[in-house]
Amino acid sequence: MAPITEVEGRRLALSNLEKVLYPATGFTKAEVLHYYATVADVLLPHLRDRPVSFLRYPDGPDGQVFFTKNVPPGTPEWVTTAEVPRSEGPARMVLVQDLPSLMWAANLVTEFHTHQWLIGDPGQADRIVFDLDPGAPATIVHCCEVAVWLRERLAADGIEAYAKTSGSKGLHLLAAVRGASSDQVSEYAKRLAVEAEKAMPRLVLHRMTRSLRPGKVFVDWSQNAARKTTATPYTLRARPEPTVSAPVTWEEVEDCRSPEGLALGAPDIGPRVQDYGDLLAPLLDPAHAGPLP
Repeated sequence: MAPITEVEGRRLALSNLEKVLYPATGFTKAEVLHYYATVADVLLPHLRDRPVSFLRYPDGPDGQVFFTKNVPPGTPEWVTTAEVPRSEGPARMVLVQDLPSLMWAANLVTEFHTHQWLIGDPGQADRIVFDLDPGAPATIVHCCEVAVWLRERLAADGIEAYAKTSGSKGLHLLAAVRGASSDQVSEYAKRLAVEAEKAMPRLVLHRMTRSLRPGKVFVDWSQNAARKTTATPYTLRARPEPTVSAPVTWEEVEDCRSPEGLALGAPDIGPRVQDYGDLLAPLLDPAHAGPLP
């Protein structure tokens, strides 16, 4: 029998707590749940009011990994769901609004992926995202170089950018925006990606052309499309080790000299949150959201 835990008055069955999900480090399902409980205060604001796509890996990253966008079967009635517009017709998706819902979702063993808009206004983007993805032998060190350029370019348009690791090989750049549709944000992001490639032709690509990828950083602007999602800040990733898509300071980005320097895992995050709070908190503050030029 799965032990029944009570979280803020909701009863949850948490299963397979001893199961090792990350064989490289022996990190168990109990540790995954503990991690999410520990970071809930900083994670939940980035999930709230955003339909969630789950990238599930119930048997660890080496087992079956699959995307779930619709409300999973067996979802408790107290978990908030919402109808979301999709090209093929509306669908119901989960909103992780509180700690019990977070712990229920974490028990499914999932990466959290969210859109760049809120459920109250799916037509309006409230964030811009750039996914900086290095093609080997390029690494996150090269992504950092591109991120610094993009940060200055965005600042020139009055947009303040923040960085987080992807939890994989790359870096994500995020900024709060207002008064623009997902299509308008996508067009603007593409324009900046093209500019970055012109400014740093040996380092940057704005198209996903596989043959051109080695040694370059692909500036993926396409995740601004309304239907696309990006790994949520603080989510664990289905990687060999329990890496996290973790907010980083601009000082860390500027000083990055080796990929190990920004490889942040579950055990690193609690202490970082104590030291820094949520480095991405400004994204949640409407006063920080600039209009697109």
